[in-house]
Amino acid sequence: MKFHTEYLTFNTPRKRDYVNITHEVEEILRRSGIQEGMALVGAMHITAGVYINDAEHGLIEDIDEWLERLAPFRRDYRHHRTGETNGDAHLKSLLVHHEVIVPVTKGELDFGPWQQIYYAEFDGQRKKRVIVKIMGE
Repeated sequence: MKFHTEYLTFNTPRKRDYVNITHEVEEILRRSGIQEGMALVGAMHITAGVYINDAEHGLIEDIDEWLERLAPFRRDYRHHRTGETNGDAHLKSLLVHHEVIVPVTKGELDFGPWQQIYYAEFDGQRKKRVIVKIMGE
């Protein structure tokens, strides 16, 4: 079995942002030379996440509104007693989760219809990383 690892770096202009990283992951897969296996894509920060869904602008706005309703910014999070102000970002990350695994078949990401990989940033405007690890033959 072969392994290939690369990192993507983000510094989003907004505090909350959703970045389609499908093309970047496909390029890493191509460079790996792996034809059959799995691609793990994971946020390396506790205030970000990675998810798979449709690349439709209205849906992305709906996801953002839904997350804000479930984990709104508030000043009274206990986490803020440490001097931080990103308690909501930690909760949003839990809802989205931090990684996805995508099957690799015949050298391509084996998606269902409309599926795309997104990096979800909830405490942006600073440097963050995503790991892409391709495993297989």
